Amino acid sequence: MLMRTDPFRELDRLTQQLLGSGTWSRPSAMPMDAYREGDEYVVAFDLPGVTPEAIDIDVERNMLTVKAERRPVAKADDVQLELSERPLGAFSRQIVLADTLDTEHIKADYDAGVLTLRIPIAERAKPRKIAIGGESAPRQIRG
Repeated sequence: MLMRTDPFRELDRLTQQLLGSGTWSRPSAMPMDAYREGDEYVVAFDLPGVTPEAIDIDVERNMLTVKAERRPVAKADDVQLELSERPLGAFSRQIVLADTLDTEHIKADYDAGVLTLRIPIAERAKPRKIAIGGESAPRQIRG
């Protein structure tokens, strides 16, 4: 479902430094972690400096899309920028969710620059016991 390593991440970071930050037509990727915790699948996105109002979360069928935008802080006229390394612009990430997840009950929390989505495992995907039916009396096999 998810790619564990991204060999091109460093190349993307260097390209972003050279070409500038993302736009809505060409957004930058946001770092994320994904793991299972009990009966939930948890996805955490790093979005430092982004206000909750600038985050858009959408689910269509099994495609989860997270978009966010970090705008420059308004500065006074007499401020001269000496260094700017914090990326600005649009960020986006799409994840294909498995059919075993309950996309109707996703919970989202945003704290300390981390967006955390908790997606419950669907009841149909949880392990369950299957009862064996049949006759209780022994049968004789005839040949």
